[in-house]
Amino acid sequence: MKVFHARVWCGYRQSMKKITAKDVADLAGVSTSAVSRAYRSDAPIAEDKRKAIFAAAARLGYVSNVDKTLSKQATNTIAMVVSELHNPFYPNAVDELVRQLPERGLKAIVHVVPSAEEVDTIMRQVLDFRTEGVILASSTMTSDMARLCRENGLPAVLLNRVQTDNTMMAVCCDNYGGAQQIASRFLTAGRQRIAFVGGRRDTSTHLERMRGFRDHLEEAGTPIYRQLDGGFDYQQAFRAAQDLLGQRPLPDAVFCANDIMAIAFLDAARIAGVSVPQDIAVIGFDDIPMASWAAYRLTTVRQPLRRMLHQAVDIITSAEASFDSGDIRILQGEMQERESG
Repeated sequence: MKVFHARVWCGYRQSMKKITAKDVADLAGVSTSAVSRAYRSDAPIAEDKRKAIFAAAARLGYVSNVDKTLSKQATNTIAMVVSELHNPFYPNAVDELVRQLPERGLKAIVHVVPSAEEVDTIMRQVLDFRTEGVILASSTMTSDMARLCRENGLPAVLLNRVQTDNTMMAVCCDNYGGAQQIASRFLTAGRQRIAFVGGRRDTSTHLERMRGFRDHLEEAGTPIYRQLDGGFDYQQAFRAAQDLLGQRPLPDAVFCANDIMAIAFLDAARIAGVSVPQDIAVIGFDDIPMASWAAYRLTTVRQPLRRMLHQAVDIITSAEASFDSGDIRILQGEMQERESG
């Protein structure tokens, strides 16, 4: 499948002559050697200067020798952009994609976003690799990434994220329905003081899991007992758990909006001498490998990651049919019943 890059074509039409590194240097107000350094990750160059060079290159439609080489290597390739590698869900997603693609005659390229400041650099790499499409698996910054990909004719599929855009392409677990299953499980077990530890409030994952959980509890006449922010992060969730476990009366159940936060809660409970699930039941979401470890035995909702990635690739390889109309696919998760709740 050929991917049309509007940015490069527009740059070509602006000037019929070959765009060189000197043209980029003149527009960016830097030396030609600085342009060469900007395209080497190990070369010393100030980040603001690198961004100015990339902006000038994009405006002119310049393609470096490095990018030309990478472009040839990227044929029949799917890219994935990830950020939070401290959360095992994302390395698992990368591993699963790498395993799946050869079965379909495709290869994988992975771009890691180490921080918000590096997004411009990563997006230039994503666009210049000329892949068949990109799977955006970062919980943050996906809106701008998807928009930039679309503007440059590159199919982009959000993994487990949604946006309020009818042209978006996404594959998600049913976060709302999965959270409802968790609320139902707590209520069936007779739990009454039910807490919620959420992730980042600007993410659809947090919002859908929180809404599904809250709506089901409120329909049963049992509002959320306590709500804390865990940021989808172990350390932040551990501190939130310490705060919650210090309150009286103690909650008798807690839903943590991902497994990393639930594991932090189990560690905090162990240190505080609080028995799980006798004193407090704990349930997570995702089913990362650690959830099944003997030290945790975490009850959680499993995301159908293999099917999600397979369908994300399906969308990319048939993107011409959904590029204007959008394509959102919601797959049901599965409760994994273990010992924590």
